[in-house]
Amino acid sequence: MATVNMKSLMLMPRKSLKTKAAFRLWLGTALLCLCTAAAAHRFHAAITDISVNARTGNTEIIHTLMAHDVEALLTQRHQRRFDMAGAEDERLLRQYIEQQFYLAAPGGRRLQLQWIGIKVDAESVIVYQESSAAAVQKGALIHNSMLIDVLHDQSNTVNLTNNGKVRTWLFGRKHIEQILP
Repeated sequence: MATVNMKSLMLMPRKSLKTKAAFRLWLGTALLCLCTAAAAHRFHAAITDISVNARTGNTEIIHTLMAHDVEALLTQRHQRRFDMAGAEDERLLRQYIEQQFYLAAPGGRRLQLQWIGIKVDAESVIVYQESSAAAVQKGALIHNSMLIDVLHDQSNTVNLTNNGKVRTWLFGRKHIEQILP
């Protein structure tokens, strides 16, 4: 995200700019940078990829969340700063994810998802889960309310790959559960 030092903008000597047009161009560019920085993160989204590992038969789940959204969530819930490299902070994230995302068999029985781990970088938190159960079947339920409880405009996308075909569902405040056709 671009940052602009307002003090340097105010101290820019106008006489160093030869014409009014050049000053307007400079001012317009500075304002554009400010607007871009302010609008850099106006949406909140997460992507979940679900697929069946052909070798093991396990259902693999990969959640990709924006790092600053995860940090805001955990800070709001626990009133402290977080470092996702720490085991305690990962445990708190795990508890949250397991409450907010789950799969259920057609009969309604919630499937056990094994926590594999996380990968964190400056932009994203990637969560890995797995189930030995056949989660990808007609009538199975996907519940995905991750971050919706704290970010009202949160939109979650779930991509399901099965037999080489990809299907996509969108989850939001009004749609946190969907049944596989």
